[in-house]
Amino acid sequence: MKRVSMADVAARAGVSGQTVSRVANGSPRVDPVTRERVEAAMEELGYRMHRAARALRTGRTQTIGLVAVTLATVGNSRMLQAVADAAASRGYALVVVTLGADPIDVAFERLREQGVDGAVVLNEASASAQGADVPDDLRLVVVDAPAADRFDVVQTAHADAAAAATRHLLALGHPTVHHLAGPAGSFSADERERGWRETLNSAGVDAGEPLRGDWSAASGHLRGLELPADATAVFAANDQMALGLLRALAETGRRIPEDVSVVGFDDVMDAADYRPPLSTVRQNFDALGAQAVDVLVSRIEASGVPRLLTIPAELVVRASSGPASR
Repeated sequence: MKRVSMADVAARAGVSGQTVSRVANGSPRVDPVTRERVEAAMEELGYRMHRAARALRTGRTQTIGLVAVTLATVGNSRMLQAVADAAASRGYALVVVTLGADPIDVAFERLREQGVDGAVVLNEASASAQGADVPDDLRLVVVDAPAADRFDVVQTAHADAAAAATRHLLALGHPTVHHLAGPAGSFSADERERGWRETLNSAGVDAGEPLRGDWSAASGHLRGLELPADATAVFAANDQMALGLLRALAETGRRIPEDVSVVGFDDVMDAADYRPPLSTVRQNFDALGAQAVDVLVSRIEASGVPRLLTIPAELVVRASSGPASR
């Protein structure tokens, strides 16, 4: 099949080849009506500008990177999908680098070798980005990190959502809410713990120390076996640990929610099919990915002051949380 050329698009749209080139390269020197006509012609003909040719003309490769410690966690894998979808919709290719045991500087160098225009840094890797030596020509957007003056940050409202989950359990009459926390040093885990702790303190309840897992269902199971016998409510920092907790409660003869109410965080695809269906906080991964890519592309294509964008999360109540029975 013959590759569609810029000349083909120009002929279909009734404009010059130079006008098509300007539209393809994002030049502001095209009036909106003409731009719309050229873009419609591109869509009709299936035109795709050769990425190498665009790089020569604009100095940009239309490629972004994604940096994660691992893609094995549910949150990171869902963010990968969301970022990939958002990048494709903006006409950008995606290069993925996982850190493993490497420092983040190595990841940045690997991305520069790939010629990326910028990168999205995810979750656990975000802590490494704070003090890293970021190349001047590499634009960054960090997901789930404190506000920074060196790069843009997009985050979920973790503390607010954790507070809503904790208030939900207190409103059901539970005297306190235990917390199955994520790993110390993780921004999202720390923020969820903060929301839980501040809500209990505001209610005049001593929060104490949480049980702590590593995001995995196995760690939720192990910590669940350590849950005090008088506990009636638990807020778990993610749904995977909540799944392990449900198993531990079943093994120790405690009914859910009659004896212990459980609320998770993330609203993974299977949460509604847990036994019982899991009350949880729904993170909007699609919105996080879209915002991260939108901010990164705007930073690649124009300079500006780093921003902090916060995406709300929603409490979803299902059968795993109910009124306190004692």
